[in-house]
Amino acid sequence: MTRMSTLCYLLQGDQVLMLHRTVKERDVNRGKWIGVGGHFETDESPEECLLREVWEETGYTLTAWRFRGIVTFVSGGGVTEYMHLFTADGFSGEPHPCDEGELVWVDRDAVWGLNLWEGDRVFFRLLMETERFFSLKLMYDGHDRLAYAALNGKPMELFDVLDENGRKTGVVRERGVAHRDGSLHGTVHMWVVRRGEAGPEVLLQRRAQSKDSNPGCYDISSAGHIVAGGEVMDAAVREMREELGLTVRPEELHYLGPHRGGFRSRFHGHPFWDNELSHVFVYTNPVTVDDLTLQPEEVAAVRWMGMDACLAGMHDGSLPNCIYEDELEMVRAYLGADDFE
Repeated sequence: MTRMSTLCYLLQGDQVLMLHRTVKERDVNRGKWIGVGGHFETDESPEECLLREVWEETGYTLTAWRFRGIVTFVSGGGVTEYMHLFTADGFSGEPHPCDEGELVWVDRDAVWGLNLWEGDRVFFRLLMETERFFSLKLMYDGHDRLAYAALNGKPMELFDVLDENGRKTGVVRERGVAHRDGSLHGTVHMWVVRRGEAGPEVLLQRRAQSKDSNPGCYDISSAGHIVAGGEVMDAAVREMREELGLTVRPEELHYLGPHRGGFRSRFHGHPFWDNELSHVFVYTNPVTVDDLTLQPEEVAAVRWMGMDACLAGMHDGSLPNCIYEDELEMVRAYLGADDFE
């Protein structure tokens, strides 16, 4: 079954008009907060549907609006819906009660704390962060869990949201949303190490300028996220291959333990909140920098650096970095062990 619909977010200053769907018992959106809109009637255009639905649900007549994107929504229950997304910042008239639920003006930053569909979080983020028209595909698994997302034909990363004990909550969240609201998620950190003439050395990567956080900073040799439904070791082996061109076997990665890290900042004009549970590994096999194949969108360069010099640069600010010192101390402890060769 195929359906066509519209969805609109009315904007007023720093607030968004949200509809809390609470009225109908047999409403797939019951309990959720969404924008306003609805399904096309016979022979309607997207704009005609938009204007009719907004007036019916709010009492407002739109005077200024923008067509922002199309969402191909696959429910997992045999229904595919093509949703036409709009924002509107011009409207007139007097609001009237909505027979779908309660209409509330909500601060934009407070929208993230509402009970939203995971897919709605994705396109709300895009609407707030980009001016470009976009095409978004969202697929659910038939049990209200996000299973796939693609932006302009390119798959987006999905993470399992973890609880404070590191267990999966059952929520799957898109990468940009997870980094917008600070959702705890799993990552892998792989430190490539060697014995240098003046002592232990670590291989540092310099992050590409296009990275969504800490562009141009020195970082762990290789690191990455654990995709939704993925395993720790699979992620570690994959990231070493993709970022550095190293084909490693699981038994060649020495597990040091978990590390909890996080920070809040802004990059490229947008808020970024990292909150991760990392699985830390050390790789001791010989590595020659000139033989590495770097992933250009992730890694700008790599360099060997003595452990003491690395820590000193972190302390005096001469080494721009996004390394957690307590995690580096985990590596230092391993390098100081008798079994490190």
